[in-house]
Amino acid sequence: MIRLEGICKDYPLSGVMVPALSNVQLHIAPREFVAIVGPSGSGKSTLMNIIGCLDKPSAGRYYLDGQEVGSLSEKELADVRGRKIGFVFQGFQLLTRLTALENVELPLMLMGMDATRRRRLARYALDRVGLSTRIEHKPMQLSGGQQQRVAVARALVHGPTVILADEPTGNLDPKASADVLALLCELHAQGNTIVLITHDETVSRRAQRRVIVQEGRLFGGYPVH
Repeated sequence: MIRLEGICKDYPLSGVMVPALSNVQLHIAPREFVAIVGPSGSGKSTLMNIIGCLDKPSAGRYYLDGQEVGSLSEKELADVRGRKIGFVFQGFQLLTRLTALENVELPLMLMGMDATRRRRLARYALDRVGLSTRIEHKPMQLSGGQQQRVAVARALVHGPTVILADEPTGNLDPKASADVLALLCELHAQGNTIVLITHDETVSRRAQRRVIVQEGRLFGGYPVH
């Protein structure tokens, strides 16, 4: 599913190349639920950007669903993102003028899908996250936890290979956080591959396996339980 081999990423700083990731080796199997844990500045955000095809490595190889994607063009990376990755962000990133249904439809609209089919798929995705009675509500009419559920539905709607959740509970109260984590566990039980990025070790314990990022290097990778 996801295989990183010797991944390095350097960024220029004051004329000097500074390493953000060094020789990262990571394999995530289909239907796994893996948490990538680390403090701010550890390199986990850089790792997330590479896994999510939002950035390219400076060296090494990245295979997603059997395809080597590290050397693809920006257009090709965008196509891979659109087909194979569902993103869930800390800040929800919902469009406030659109209803829950319209927000979930948006990725399918950008893919050029016809209105009847995309509406059917969006309704199904919202039903999967328990929001079938809130489809006409706009984000400001929903709680934080409900907004994050809409974001999860949007991530699911196109049937991605992997769901990449970046600090999905960071803006939520404890109850809403527990609800969203329970939803991710439920989706994993239904066969979805999930990669959870978090700084919170308590949150990471909901995953099957935990990988620690420190100073651009990976440690661990052992089962959580």
